[in-house]
Amino acid sequence: MHNLIIWLNNLLRGNRKKKFAPADVLVMFSHCLQNSDCPQKIIKDLAECKRCGKCVVKDVLELSERYKVQCSVASGGQMALAKCTSGTVKAIVAIACEKELSAGIKGIYPKPVIAVPNTRPYGPCKDCLVDIGELEKSVRDMVGDAV
Repeated sequence: MHNLIIWLNNLLRGNRKKKFAPADVLVMFSHCLQNSDCPQKIIKDLAECKRCGKCVVKDVLELSERYKVQCSVASGGQMALAKCTSGTVKAIVAIACEKELSAGIKGIYPKPVIAVPNTRPYGPCKDCLVDIGELEKSVRDMVGDAV
């Protein structure tokens, strides 16, 4: 069911031509992308990430900087929704598991969301991955040629 909601959401979003200023777009990702052995606590401040390359957080941060979009991390759905409802956020590219993405799409409506499911090679909520190419495509779909 969660996959169907994500698929339909992304299909409908892809059919819309509206683009957003990069400063109005938020890349929101789940803390489970961070290496579980990392001593850095990025939940409070993304600047704490040392960008060592042991997880994909470095790549997400670099992509966000390259496209000049906002970036934030959340430790759960409620924290993510709170950050997404900020007045400076008009559109979201979200990275999480299907269950959290499905809930987030419904919870943040009518703000547009492109959902990018993570992969979980080590099980749920631990050392998850995201396809950076798919993430970049999703960010470009939101900002168009604004960068």
